[in-house]
Amino acid sequence: MRGLGFLFDLDGTLIDSLPVVELAWGNWARRHGVPEAEVLNFIHGKQAITSLRHFMPLQSEKTIQHEYRLLERFEAETIEGVSALPGARELLTELNRLQLPWAIVTSGSLPVASARVRAGQLPAPPVLITAEQVPRGKPQPDPYLLGAEKLGFRPADCIVVEDAIAGIQSGLAAGCPVIAVNPTPETPQKDAVGIIVASLWQLRVTREGDYALVSRHEVA
Repeated sequence: MRGLGFLFDLDGTLIDSLPVVELAWGNWARRHGVPEAEVLNFIHGKQAITSLRHFMPLQSEKTIQHEYRLLERFEAETIEGVSALPGARELLTELNRLQLPWAIVTSGSLPVASARVRAGQLPAPPVLITAEQVPRGKPQPDPYLLGAEKLGFRPADCIVVEDAIAGIQSGLAAGCPVIAVNPTPETPQKDAVGIIVASLWQLRVTREGDYALVSRHEVA
């Protein structure tokens, strides 16, 4: 696989924030009498506002926005247990060394994403695309289309690195080559994904001219 730049999902791809996400949404589900398993199964990879609108179809937009602010504050302030996933820091550091452009494209808000990048001690992203910047979140293509635009490349030249079903669908819909990291068995369109790895440690990146060359290798 080759490309001119990289577009990384954040949660579940670069950062392990699952305990915080599931705590926040588990509390929300219990407070609103919605089955917790149903909520946790739906939310991954999607914008919080999308999930709230799904589970609160009869509520006013004012009420939904209030719930969104409560969730955002909790997730931005709760960073205990948030950490970089194996290989994440090393991969981003290597891209910087090779002078290969990259961005983070997340369904989270700017406060939440910024807090998690800091908590995981990741290199500062040259470009950060968050929920506030796109009219439609994942699985729609908008986030990755904007990420490619901000890097200055065609989507076909931007390699998406994702873990969630919604994010993989978003990257494919944008026309990007996609690397899936530890995807679930239920992930659709696996045949359209260029590379599947269990961990970022399995990705090897080299540079040839302006292009990044990416391959999968086994880790002993």
